[in-house]
Amino acid sequence: MFATNELIVIGMLVTFILLIFSGYPVAWILAGVSVVFSVGSIIAYEYFDVDTYFLTDWRIFGVMVQRVYAQMSNWVLVALPMFIFMGLMLDRSGVAEKLMRNFVNLFGRFRGGLGVAVVLIGILLAASTGIVGASVVLLAMLSLPVMLQQKYSKAFACGIVASSGTLGILIPPSIMLIIMADQLSLAVGDLFMGALIPGVMLGVMYMVYVVVISFLMPSITSANEDLPPVNAKMIIDTLKAVVPSLGLILAVLGSIFFGIATPTEAAGVGALGATLLAWMNGNLSMAVLKDVSIKTSLTTAFVFGIFLGATAFAVVMRSLGGDEFIASLLNSIPLSPGGIVAVILLIAFIAGFFLDWLEISLILLPLVGPVVAGLGFDLTWFVVLFALALQTSFLTPPVGFSLFYLKGVAPPEITTMDIYKGVIPFILIQLTAVLMVFWWEDLVLWLPEVRYGAG
Repeated sequence: MFATNELIVIGMLVTFILLIFSGYPVAWILAGVSVVFSVGSIIAYEYFDVDTYFLTDWRIFGVMVQRVYAQMSNWVLVALPMFIFMGLMLDRSGVAEKLMRNFVNLFGRFRGGLGVAVVLIGILLAASTGIVGASVVLLAMLSLPVMLQQKYSKAFACGIVASSGTLGILIPPSIMLIIMADQLSLAVGDLFMGALIPGVMLGVMYMVYVVVISFLMPSITSANEDLPPVNAKMIIDTLKAVVPSLGLILAVLGSIFFGIATPTEAAGVGALGATLLAWMNGNLSMAVLKDVSIKTSLTTAFVFGIFLGATAFAVVMRSLGGDEFIASLLNSIPLSPGGIVAVILLIAFIAGFFLDWLEISLILLPLVGPVVAGLGFDLTWFVVLFALALQTSFLTPPVGFSLFYLKGVAPPEITTMDIYKGVIPFILIQLTAVLMVFWWEDLVLWLPEVRYGAG
């Protein structure tokens, strides 16, 4: 039924999945499984005459070292620590507090207006930071007490905050898109441009849902009737609060989209811009700079640790013929090419219930990407679609990280069940967005085509 090397591949995948639930660090699990299965395969080949495909001698460890060195010297990945620094510094800059204060004054008088304000801030933070954890925590601390005070349903308020915070993983500059581009050797700028419309579209869908449900079910929201009437000063103050974030977005994304800078260079611009915003708001000090730098180093080390473990895992998997095995399994599915892509997205969606997006991006995406390309699909479209499907992993229990972030800072009266109930409608909205991008490729491909057509 299966060749020996194929059984070893299955064993690697099953062992990895089982060990994930042990709570041991993922980076060490990936590296440990790689070493154990490579040593076992070589011994099986040398002493028991077992066919292990290309994994037949100890030189596999030299290949691992070469691949690890290639990852560490990858110019594209230099953007990661700078974008992480930008997001963490923007979190400390005070920009979000100003946005929340002014948006509440402007929109809080309307039923559901506060929820719309939270989504708008989530979009601005997403296009400025790309870090989900920071966005969810910041939005929760700023908006949840206000929404509860205005008699918002606890579940509804939690759903708005958790889903708005996850927009940072899709709207550029997204750390996930940078990693995905590296895994499939795609241009980061292409993915950024391709993801912009779907990301903003998803945010707009959230806002439409908030407005519609607020009028259909008035009991779950309220309007603050004590606010003064809208006046010119209020609008000017709101614009003053929005302009710095828009300026940072234009500096980072605009420099990429118009060909002025590479994503790596734009990340440096973003890190400097976020630092300047913190200074302009009076929130920059040596203590803040030290704290942000330490957190940037820790987060970067965490990401690269998983990167190196996944690199070793991929080397062993390919040496065992895992690529060909996965491709043959997918191609044997009695469906059209579009049906096979749908199956891949379903696998990614289900995997998101149990695995973080990083592990899925580093292990599953490199295996299925070549298959999708062989079916004749544009990889930029597929990666954005894959990223959109993976975004749901932040909201789906039991391993939805946005749910953990939110619960960690939520007021004590909010229960885990409130959070779970609140995110269900937004998960359905995300799946609707996946279907829209699946059926209309131009939602992803139009902007890159316009950019290169204009050039």
